[in-house]
Amino acid sequence: MKNALVDLGKRLKGELFLDDTLRTLYATDASAYRELPLAVAMPRDKDDIRILIQFANEHQTSLIPRTAGTSLAGQVVGAGIVVDVSKYFHEVLEVNQDQNWVKVQPGVIRDDLNRHLKPFGMFYGPETSTANRAMIGGMVGNNSCGSNSIVYGSAREHLLEVTGFLSDGSEVTFGEIDGATFESKLKEDSLEGSIYRRVNELLQPAEVREEIEREFPKPSIPRRNTGYAVDLLAINKPFDPKGQEFNFCKLIAGSEGTLMFITEIKLNTLPLPPKDKALVCIHCHDVHESLLANLIGIKYEPHASELIDDIILECTKENIEQQKNRFFVQGDPGAILVVELVAENDELLNQKCDAMIAELQKAGLGYHYPVLKGGDIGKIWNLRKAGLGLLANIPGDAKAQPVIEDTAVDVQDLPEYIREFNETLKKYNLSCVHYAHAGSGELHLRPVLNMKTDEGHRMFRVVAEEISRLVKKYRGSLSGEHGDGRLRGEFLKEQIGEKNYELVREVKKAWDPNGIFNPGKITDTAKMDEMLRYTPNQPDPEIKTYFNWERSKGVLRAAELCNGSGDCRKSEGSGGTMCPSYMATRNEKDTTRARANILREVLTHSDKINKFDSQEIKEVMDLCLSCKGCKSECPSNVDMARLKAEFEQQYYDANGMPLAKRMMGEYALNMKLASWVPWAYNLMFKAPLISALSKSLMGVHKDRSMPPMPSVTMKSWYKKNKSKLKSQNSDKAFYLFFDEFTNYLDAQIGITAIQLMDELGYRVMELEHDQSGRALISKGMVRKAKKIANKNVLLLDGKLSTETPLVGLEPSTILTLRDEYPDLCDIELKDKAMIIADSCLTIEEFLAREFRRGNISRSSFSSEKRQLKVHGHCHQKALSSVLTLKDALSIPENYEVEVIQSGCCGMAGSFGYEKDHFDTSMKVGELVLFPTVRQAAATTIISAPGTSCRHQIKDGTGKLALHPVEVLYQALKAN
Repeated sequence: MKNALVDLGKRLKGELFLDDTLRTLYATDASAYRELPLAVAMPRDKDDIRILIQFANEHQTSLIPRTAGTSLAGQVVGAGIVVDVSKYFHEVLEVNQDQNWVKVQPGVIRDDLNRHLKPFGMFYGPETSTANRAMIGGMVGNNSCGSNSIVYGSAREHLLEVTGFLSDGSEVTFGEIDGATFESKLKEDSLEGSIYRRVNELLQPAEVREEIEREFPKPSIPRRNTGYAVDLLAINKPFDPKGQEFNFCKLIAGSEGTLMFITEIKLNTLPLPPKDKALVCIHCHDVHESLLANLIGIKYEPHASELIDDIILECTKENIEQQKNRFFVQGDPGAILVVELVAENDELLNQKCDAMIAELQKAGLGYHYPVLKGGDIGKIWNLRKAGLGLLANIPGDAKAQPVIEDTAVDVQDLPEYIREFNETLKKYNLSCVHYAHAGSGELHLRPVLNMKTDEGHRMFRVVAEEISRLVKKYRGSLSGEHGDGRLRGEFLKEQIGEKNYELVREVKKAWDPNGIFNPGKITDTAKMDEMLRYTPNQPDPEIKTYFNWERSKGVLRAAELCNGSGDCRKSEGSGGTMCPSYMATRNEKDTTRARANILREVLTHSDKINKFDSQEIKEVMDLCLSCKGCKSECPSNVDMARLKAEFEQQYYDANGMPLAKRMMGEYALNMKLASWVPWAYNLMFKAPLISALSKSLMGVHKDRSMPPMPSVTMKSWYKKNKSKLKSQNSDKAFYLFFDEFTNYLDAQIGITAIQLMDELGYRVMELEHDQSGRALISKGMVRKAKKIANKNVLLLDGKLSTETPLVGLEPSTILTLRDEYPDLCDIELKDKAMIIADSCLTIEEFLAREFRRGNISRSSFSSEKRQLKVHGHCHQKALSSVLTLKDALSIPENYEVEVIQSGCCGMAGSFGYEKDHFDTSMKVGELVLFPTVRQAAATTIISAPGTSCRHQIKDGTGKLALHPVEVLYQALKAN
């Protein structure tokens, strides 16, 4: 087989991967399952897919279609060839405004599609919680819904046509057909004709349709993805003369890639939704009360009615990103029901909200009813959507498991069903998380289980069996939106009856006689507790580390926090930073998820003494920019930058450190030496021949410019001019952090900062300290960084306070003290480090704080009107906030500040200098930042607090970006 696969790879225009690393990365998705695939294919066009189908038939293997890999029932995990269409099949092919449809390839991301459609006044309705990375092919495969399914239904209702390949390699298009066309299809001598004939034979008998009506989930349940949707075919023509025209799309939606391989999808579009909307956030004492409130809420025709329980609300307290989104929460509610109401105008909207709240109060349901509008709406939905990932952030091995993730019942049955559900779990002393789509009769329900134990595995099955029986009692759907996959297929016979189960098996055989399309999903599945990601009593190695990982209970568990939800696969159009290398390459290998997966696999199963001594980890870590976007944007707070630093130090312990890497890591030492002879340093990078040799020695790309070294350092200027500063006796004071980047290469910015704060009446003070260690950490020299952290903690101990903080100009350095030091220094110094961390501010945080307190006045600045575009530093976005950056630059009253919705600039410290990373660095810059800067008017001020960001902007656009202190200094009236 291996030789045949090698030959296959040569025939494809795209890529075929046979190596263990890629196969391991595609062995999991967002579900509980793990199975190593035979190979991973990334087809470039339709011809590649036809070749893959031919190969699968000839070699008795299978194809597993995959887009973003966010499925929760193991749909894209299997032993065949995983076919990832996300890299090359991502075009919007056609938009038809007159007929309100759009044609796309399966790899188009849902939110990207709506950004494309917005100028046409159109949008695609179904919105999953993963909409910023979920792809249309996956949404069709799973028949995805989302929070607004009350209004917009599921993917099935909007699917007009699909084009793709049948299992014999023939290309077909399925869509709505009239009776005459249906009759002609029955006569065709092809696999397509055979499919029409067989389905017609299966559904013609009245007793078959009666059996379907009797055993399938209630038609009143809008979310039902149990088995194939033969119940919907059976109520249409030709089987029901009063039904709609026949369309196989109803069957294909929700078929999980088991019937055909889709290459093009035609979707119905809708007018843009009403702009006047409000969220009523009903605070309830418990889940049952919230479900009773839901029955009142749905009477007001909401666009969504979503539940967030107390467990998720508790998780949001610890998540950096979600802390900002829980501003509306009062007290500690047992559950919050978020009801979205819309109206034609604000007056009618307010009336609707008031009427609903009055009815809730009359019924004694809820205790607090904040009504949120405008920009606050997105914050609440982001908090709700983060639920899945947040659940993985619970320390330890017991996690909320997706075993009965999305059962759905009639919404009127929901309160009683959930009451019985919880009573069932209580028999086993289990607790459960409740969240999501109350308005549609579906809650996401996750019991907390430890899947690394025999008992956890046993209960995984017991819970599934118990709840399957309960769902059947209510004639519900075991899957409301996430599909059967390999998780629920085992219970399909119980759910729809033995006769109907045989019926859907016959449907599968008719479409896919050789079983090449995603076998073992929906029908003929393996047992639901086979091939799970975690096994009982699996290795649990004790790994000696440089960082302190006690919060996650070890470095392995820090990697295991990733549950595969794929937030790191969002596109640059979605905003945010994570994950810049994936945005540039669109390779799964370059996601945070991939890095966590490979760490988990190697650290668990390696038999080496130093488990980090791994080429597989090295390969997958290579393009990590250490931006820390994942630290805040990953709902599980996977800090891949720190994990990478830990890995690199341990890898270098085993294999030695390349000279170029060491030179980059020893930045502070090298710059200190160079500052004694700045002219020599500058000569090294000005004379062409010497410059080329110097860059080569340092591993710097030939096209990367090198910043010149000033004749004086910031610190030497301060010491020389301190006595001349006019505010040195002021009561307003702070300590300035003389970081290694500003001190040596950006000295003029440091000098400007001192002058600015002096003019504003602040006493700028100095404390003895060493370098921050940022470059050392970034290059994996953690051992030395640890010594520096210890030294700085002892030097700064007892000297700082929140009122007299340590203020930094370069975000990455001052935030190193805040973020890394508590877990980097010796354990006995941790408490001291945490106190210091609380007293470290970026200059923008300090300026914004002092302005709010009235200590800085707008009257000190020009009233001239200026436009500013600002790019925030990655670490600032992750660990602080770009809002303080905007607030600081908005102090001059007529300065209009726009924060560029860019992620990482691409430089990321020394990453963008390195010859192996230069191209990726520039691709990252071209995603959003460079085009935005180039398009800015010549009079627009470009600002960026990060030294590497300013350098990247200069190299990528030729424009000069100013540090915020330079902007504000120039705005002083005296200047």
